[in-house]
Amino acid sequence: MSKLISLNKAISEFVKDGDTVYAAGFTHLIPFAAGHEIIRQGRKNLTLARATPDLIYDQMVAAGCAKKVIFSYMGNPGVGSLRIVRSAIEKGELEWEEYSHFGMITRLQAGASGLPFLPMNQTGATSLEQVNPLIKRIPDPYGGKDVIVVPALNPDVAIVHVQRADKQGNAHLWGIIGEQKEAAFAAKKVILTAEEIVDESVIRSDPNRTMIPGIVVSAVCHVPFASHPSYSQGYYDRDNEFYLAWDKISESPESVKKYLDEWVYGVKDRNAYWKKLGEKAQKRLKVKARYSEKINYGSY
Repeated sequence: MSKLISLNKAISEFVKDGDTVYAAGFTHLIPFAAGHEIIRQGRKNLTLARATPDLIYDQMVAAGCAKKVIFSYMGNPGVGSLRIVRSAIEKGELEWEEYSHFGMITRLQAGASGLPFLPMNQTGATSLEQVNPLIKRIPDPYGGKDVIVVPALNPDVAIVHVQRADKQGNAHLWGIIGEQKEAAFAAKKVILTAEEIVDESVIRSDPNRTMIPGIVVSAVCHVPFASHPSYSQGYYDRDNEFYLAWDKISESPESVKKYLDEWVYGVKDRNAYWKKLGEKAQKRLKVKARYSEKINYGSY
């Protein structure tokens, strides 16, 4: 059965006020379009979980969507601080939990495995244990050194962007792979956005690339250019100019409001956003084709 619906409908149906939302993707394939749709629909009191919050959570916090962030490393990658999230935390306006990168992924892995927690090796980030009571040390039952344990994370909704998927939600990803698979298996519901919707024969032609199976997907949305200003390997490049621009935009509430009014509330959907971005930017972000070698799966 087809799970293909519009992004507007997917957010309306599956993301509710007060939910814990995990927007997956590590530098690459960040689901900005879904974040913008959540802002447009006025969701409130969300717990936003993500290994690296990136600009999308800065924008969602600025729009008043969040009551809490759960994260590992927070910053505007390659530029500086996430000014809005950091300021809200420092003012006591936003609840927060911080983990190491591996701590966040271990939480998702525990959730995906149906376990209450998972152990991990001790890290150099001992200060995190002092400020986060959910990070605990327990004795190794086999007599070794103490291990760190972190609780399972089971988001209400995981949002995953992929290069291509079929209508049932079976999805191919390539390039830098983050925590998309773990987030999808840990979450109660999964919204999948895709650059392309392809026939299931395309997915079946390369089954090892199917990182997200349709059985865990709640909705499939065809949303080209959904990652901008992040990137989708093989489709468009990272917009480094925007990451630099956001550092200036986020310096004042007035410029942030102006951006949201123009680029989020002021556009109907991602197609309108991409069109508004203009041909000059689109040309700058265009990538040349570079194909991997063919794989022979043999006859059957």
